[in-house]
Amino acid sequence: MYLGLDLGTSEIKAVVIDSEGKWLASAGEPLEVSRQQPQWAEQNPDDWWQTTHRVIARLRQKLPQQWREIRAIGLSGQMHGAVLLSREGRVLRPAILWNDTRSAAQCVQLTQSAPELHQVAGNLAMPGFTAPKLLWVARHEPAIFEQTASVLLPKDYLRWMMSGEKVSDMSDAAGTLWLDVAKRDWSDSLLAACGLTREHMPTLTEGSNISATLKNDIARAWGLRDDVVIAGGGGDNAASAVGIGAVETGDAFISLGTSGVLFAVSDRFRPNPQSAVHAFCHALPKRWHQMSVMLTAASALRWYCNLVGSNETTLLAEIAQLSPAQQRQAPLFLPYLSGERTPYNDPNATGAFHGMTHSSDRATLGYAVLEGVAFGMADGLAVMQQAGTHLQQCSLVGGGARSDRWAQLISDALDLPIVTHAGGEAGGALGAARLGWLAHGGNFADVCRKPAIARHFEPAPPLRDMLSERLNTYRQLYQQQVALRVT
Repeated sequence: MYLGLDLGTSEIKAVVIDSEGKWLASAGEPLEVSRQQPQWAEQNPDDWWQTTHRVIARLRQKLPQQWREIRAIGLSGQMHGAVLLSREGRVLRPAILWNDTRSAAQCVQLTQSAPELHQVAGNLAMPGFTAPKLLWVARHEPAIFEQTASVLLPKDYLRWMMSGEKVSDMSDAAGTLWLDVAKRDWSDSLLAACGLTREHMPTLTEGSNISATLKNDIARAWGLRDDVVIAGGGGDNAASAVGIGAVETGDAFISLGTSGVLFAVSDRFRPNPQSAVHAFCHALPKRWHQMSVMLTAASALRWYCNLVGSNETTLLAEIAQLSPAQQRQAPLFLPYLSGERTPYNDPNATGAFHGMTHSSDRATLGYAVLEGVAFGMADGLAVMQQAGTHLQQCSLVGGGARSDRWAQLISDALDLPIVTHAGGEAGGALGAARLGWLAHGGNFADVCRKPAIARHFEPAPPLRDMLSERLNTYRQLYQQQVALRVT
């Protein structure tokens, strides 16, 4: 059996699969994000570790007879976060997360000091990435920066606690802005631009390779064998791609989690930083991917539910009762609650409802939230198409994949067929388990096969045309926001 651990922003999830790929059990525990100041988002790495212990304990209870048959562990995790360790291995400060946007000024600094950045790293400098975070620490917390001996990404901190080894995989490392993405190796010049060297970095491996072995004391505490191997793993989106079999050129998926991602596989490095499209390594050898990212997706729905005192199930049921006329008259929602990446690279973008009247109620505003996220994904698809990526169909994964209503809305807004899969909400955890299976010697064709399609959604012409008109207005609203900010 194979265990997949996914360190998300709001939850740590784990799944166990067998050697035929069958899902045997899953468990999860929530995480909280600290926002002590505007634009800040932090978590305590020790909270990740303690939560992992609880998740393992819950999963072990579900498989008491089979538990010791686990042979490998795969890791997936939120990308870009910065865990700073002293030479003695002490965590020096809370981890700065991917959705923390405090380092906008450092993005300008990095772009000026490393003119090769866009071509080598394949991406614009954005506050979400790891490198600007370290420049921010160097500027505002110089004593911490001076003590920093190692920088680890979130899932790689869990690996270090599990094995004592500091290792990262290519897909996660590509999100630091320190990787030469084409060469799949650290870039000495990009590290130097941040006052760092290779000595600060973990060693690199492919996501399907063995990266370490579980420490004996952790194996005993978790009730596992002492020869359990740990796969390189992947960033959450690359791992999710492995989980749904998006492993060949042209395969694509949309992930609706805390953030929203449109992910397309390619067989070569295809950077297009001008449109804020990401170009990263895949979690599998000799593969890359393009990715558009919106910072607020399913988290916008959670935010709205908390705001109006509802829950997602109730709200989605209310939204389903709206007529096409009510949808057409609904307010528009800009989902920029944490700024935005693709296509604007604008950490100062803000969310907004536009066009509310006395007839606006909880359901119509809820519909606007779903629609606004779908429009954000449509913006991402548009710039990927401009970069030469043309899709025939997309899978839908993540927590938002549980809503048929949302899936149909995305299909209509993107004018693209959408499919969902059984277990698609598991996201990176399933992909992590598959990477563990590969590290243990699993056959690629067996491990990475596409799961059965659960539902298929085709664009409906009347709604597609109505949404196209509303999308144009949605885009104009953002431009008006920018104009007002300038004046």
